[in-house]
Amino acid sequence: MPSEQVLEKKKQQVNELSSKLSTAVSGVLVDYKGINVQEDTQLRSELRAAGVDYFVAKNTLLKRAAEAIGLSGLEGILEGTTSVAVSNDNYVAPARVIAKHAGQLGDRFNIKAGFADGKILDAEMVQRLANLPGEQELVAMVLRGLIAPISGLVNVLNANIRGLAVVIGAIVAQKAG
Repeated sequence: MPSEQVLEKKKQQVNELSSKLSTAVSGVLVDYKGINVQEDTQLRSELRAAGVDYFVAKNTLLKRAAEAIGLSGLEGILEGTTSVAVSNDNYVAPARVIAKHAGQLGDRFNIKAGFADGKILDAEMVQRLANLPGEQELVAMVLRGLIAPISGLVNVLNANIRGLAVVIGAIVAQKAG
């Protein structure tokens, strides 16, 4: 039976994990077995630059923290080594950086699952999320979609006005000649 002090420390760790998970808009769970210090340092540096919090967590504590905030469905996923990348304001950043490194490191760094807005995502969905265009690209795509019909209308109206001008010019030339 663990001591009261050990139990209290574990409760505190679960509360900290719950807080991180509950404030995150998205996150990715990773099996990180076999990566070296240099690879880990590079990963952490890129995650920090993207505003992503990255940490290693014990599966039992992570499971309790997830249950505490109502994030269910991690039972079969929380096995082996587990690290977590979470973002409080960017849905795509954790997935994008983790997927990049998963592609580079192969079997030593695998996406287990992810979550967004309290829903569990499988590894394939995390990969799809990682492949989404950036925020500015998405805004540009939406604006192009909004502008295209207006541009078409302007071109049609201009064509009609040009046609009218040609007809009037022809009539004037006919009357003058």
